[in-house]
Order: sequence, then structure tokens, then C-alpha cells
Amino acid sequence: MKRKYLLILIALLSIPAMKAQQDEVSFEARVSKNKLGINERLRVDFVMNKDGDNFVPPNFKGFQVSGPSQSISNSWVNGKRSYSKTYSYILRPQSRGTFNINQASVVINGKIYKTVPKRVEVTAAVDNPNAPPSAEDVADESLHLVAEVSKTRPYLNEAISVVYKLFVSPDVNVRDFRPLDNPKYNNFWSQDIQVRDWKVQNGTYKGKTYRYVILKRVVLFPQKTGKLTIEPLSLDVTVDVPTNRRDFFGGRIYTQTHKTVAAGNRIINVKPLPEKGKPASFTGAVGKFDFNVVPSKTDLKATESLQAKVEVTGKGNLKLFDLPKLNLPGSLEVYEPEFKENVSTTLKGNRGKVADNYTVVPQYRGKYPIPGIEFSYFDPDQGVYKTLSSQEILLNVYEGPLNTGDTPATTAKNTNGYRQPVIAAASQFRFLKLKPALTEINEPQFFRSTLFYSLLLGPLLLIPIAISIGKKKKAFDSDVKGNKIRQANKLAKKYLSEAKKNMGEKEVFYESLERALHNYLKARLHIETADFSKDRIHELLTSKNVSESSVTNFIGLLQSCEIARYSPASEVTMKHDLDRAAEVIAQIDKQI
Repeated sequence: MKRKYLLILIALLSIPAMKAQQDEVSFEARVSKNKLGINERLRVDFVMNKDGDNFVPPNFKGFQVSGPSQSISNSWVNGKRSYSKTYSYILRPQSRGTFNINQASVVINGKIYKTVPKRVEVTAAVDNPNAPPSAEDVADESLHLVAEVSKTRPYLNEAISVVYKLFVSPDVNVRDFRPLDNPKYNNFWSQDIQVRDWKVQNGTYKGKTYRYVILKRVVLFPQKTGKLTIEPLSLDVTVDVPTNRRDFFGGRIYTQTHKTVAAGNRIINVKPLPEKGKPASFTGAVGKFDFNVVPSKTDLKATESLQAKVEVTGKGNLKLFDLPKLNLPGSLEVYEPEFKENVSTTLKGNRGKVADNYTVVPQYRGKYPIPGIEFSYFDPDQGVYKTLSSQEILLNVYEGPLNTGDTPATTAKNTNGYRQPVIAAASQFRFLKLKPALTEINEPQFFRSTLFYSLLLGPLLLIPIAISIGKKKKAFDSDVKGNKIRQANKLAKKYLSEAKKNMGEKEVFYESLERALHNYLKARLHIETADFSKDRIHELLTSKNVSESSVTNFIGLLQSCEIARYSPASEVTMKHDLDRAAEVIAQIDKQI
């Protein structure tokens, strides 16, 4: 009997101890290892057994930090609740030595709790092939920026192309990137080819399957011989790397890291153009061209004008050479040529045509020969110079005054290029009339007209309309409840549109979407923000005869907004959630 009372007494005394043990708060720091090489990674977990606020991590001096990532464990076993919340960091040591992981703090139930400092030792690099790769290691193997050069041994002024491709492994997702250093292309004449959209394509890099996008395309014309360097293009890439952990729904959890990639220097050996066989008419054209001199007409009267076009068409460095000049007889008036170009840029260089348009005006009757001219260019494919010649053109001026100082024979031989002054015709200028012969215009008077009385009496007729509008506005303003509903509906539409504008920015998007759902409830159920618990929303929507499926969809959408803040979400997922929000609001509206 005494033994029975003794056991009861022991049980009663142990109850306060068990309760105290259950209410005890635990907050501690855990490190994956106390000693590591400088080439290894350190994982630090801050674990609490109760939910806390205002978590403040240490400064992690001496380490490069990635994180934090947050995980929550909540379970019931035999009626006993087990809760754990963890903030995790991945640290990369920057130097050797002994370092302290200082205290972290958190507020739980109004009290501040701090962890015990941890000491770790960083040694020289170690060989650890079995260690799992870090996010930085995965990013190093998964991202490559490559500059593809069409030709590494071009001739001077020969077009070469450079295409920058970013290769991405299928295992990671690129979130964003920004240029750190753009090449200046010294000693090259450069022209960018616009990349209108980044189209993802499949390809291979060093024998492995990758996805890639073309970021930049540029055409270069070397302006100097010898070894020239193309500076690298550098990018800062934000990339999502998969981890071995799963979220609440079983999806892979990604961690975000930054990676700097560069295309590397490229050396171009530029060959000089050969001196052997270089024509006197060569002005620097490199490529493949056609050449023509075309007059707009060959038979005309004196003082009439014609257009003589010196035109080069083809592909090459069309913007980097001079066109040959026309050699005209001195009896022809010629003006400075008008340069025109119609050139497009491709990866093989410039393609199109350039031309000088000469305006020629003969002043006297006669026959004027325009001698042919030569155009020379270098063909880099065949490595030879080529010369093209235009045909002689004979102008026949069949009407006009004779040039008494020249005979037809001397006119044909006069090719000194002297420009004759333009003789203005007598009818070229006209004087203003001094007597305009104006007539009087008789118009009806405005005073006492129909328009006069309409403008006078019209405002008096508008007074009753203004009074009626004022009464309606007053009634509208006094409807406080209705105005609140309209304002909430307006806000819901505003936030839905705001969420649509922020597509792609996860946190801003889901905050806007959640505010839109809350404002819709304020409008339809006349509740305040303090009543936004899921049980209260379920109760109110059910009381309004809303179907169980619609209520479940609405609450599920709110939960999606909460979960999306702690898990990765693609733009496709955001678009799906936005469509779900519009559909759920429409369903509830019809039922209410």
C-alpha cells in the first residue's frame, strides 16, 4: 500500500518537470564541420524549437556567404507536437586561419535568445573528391560564355564576325544577367547586329548537351595589321542551382548564387594586303563588288540637267573606301556629288550599294564625251586585285547656244574639269504685285442674331441640369457603404493589374496578388483586415451560399501566395496563379 502511494507521489512531482521541459526554448548553432580546407564549404544551421521573430545572423567575417535558406518541420507523434525552424547558410572561407562564428539572436515569446559562438579552423586546400559540390561549383560547371570568331587570319579591312553565346546546362536555371565589361574593339571598325530576342536553342559544348542563347553579334573590320586582341565580354549571371532538398509539395528546392563568366581574349592575326599587283585606282575596297556609271539620259537640251550615278554594289567594307571621281569636260557645269548608301549588315559583312550622284548641266550645244573610269578592289577569297572599268558615255546636247570660244573638236578634248557658272534664265525670278485689287466683304452682324441669343440664354437653361447633377452627386457621396465597396473593388482590380505588371518578380507579384484577394473580400463580405483568418473566410463565404469547391480554391490560392515566398516560382507558375485568381473571383461573384 505504501509502495502505491509512493509511486503516485513520484508521478505528481514529475508533472511540473515534464511541463517545464516541454516549455523550454532551444536556440542553437550547428556547424557541418569544425575543421575544413580553404577549398571546402561550411554549412551553418541556426535551429529553434519554437517560432521566433527578428532573427539576426552574425556577420560571418572571413567568409563569403550564400543564403539563408529557411526550412520548417512541424509534426505530431503520439499526441506530442514537435516543431523546428532552421536558417541555413553556406560559407566559403576567404583565407586560412581560425575563425569564430559569432552569436545569432532571435525573439521568442517576447524574450531574446542567442546562440553560443562556434570556432572553426581553415587549413590549406584538401583533396576531397567525395564531398558534394557547392552551388558555386555547380555554377562553374554549368555556365560558359563563348566568343565564336568567323576567321582568325583575315586580311586588312576584311569583314569578320564575332558571336557571343551563353551556354547553360539543363540542370540549372538562369534568373538574370548583366554585363560587367563590354569590349571596346580597339583597332577595329565595328558594327553591332541587333539581337531582337534571346531565343533558347539546343547545342553542345565540349561534347556535352547544353542550351544556349546568342547575346551579342558584331561585325569587325581590322584597321591594322599584325596581332590584334579582341577584349573579353564579362557577365554577372544570377543562377538557380538545384539542391538535394525537397519542399512541402515534393518539388526540388533551388538555391541562388552568382557567377561571373567571361568570353576570354581572342587573338586575330591580320594579314596586310599584298603590294604586288596593287592598281593605282585602289582606294581600300575589300570584298566582292560590281561597278557602274549610269547617266539618267544622254540626249538633252542646253541648261537641262542630268544625273550621273557612280555606283558600287556587292558585299564587303562598303563604308570604308572612296568612290572614283568623274572626269568631265570643262564645258559642263557639275556640282558636288550627293552620296547615298543602302547598306545592311550581316555576319558576312556589309551588303548593298553606295553611290555618288552628280548633277551635270550643259550650257552649250554639242557632243560631250565622258571618259570611262576605273574601280579596283581586293578579293580576299582569291587573294588578288580586280579592276572594273565603266564605258565611255557620249552626251548629245542638241539644242541651245553655241560656245563661240570652242569648236566641237576642242569641246571634246576639254577635260580640265572647269565648272562653268550657271546662267539664270530671265523668268527665274518673279516680283510681288503691288496692287492686290482687294474687294469689300459684306457679312451679317453678330448683334441680335440667332447665335447671339443662343449664347445669351443658353447658360440659363443649364442651371436646372446643374442642380440635378449636384443632387445625384450628393446622394452618391452620402452612400458611405457603397463607396467603400466600390473603392475595394477598384483596389482589387488595381492590384490584379499590378500583379500582372510585376510578372517575373516573384515577391512583388505575390504580394500584389494577395492584396487584391483581400480587398475583394473587404468589398463583398464587408469585413476588415483583422478578420482575415482562413476559418473566418470559410465561414463567411459558406454563409453566402458559395460552393465548397469555390471556397477551397480561394483559400488554396491564399496559401499558394504564402508558400511562393519561400520556394522558387517560374513565370509560368505566376501566370497560372493570376488566371486562377481571376477565375475564382468570377465564380464567387456569380454565386453571391
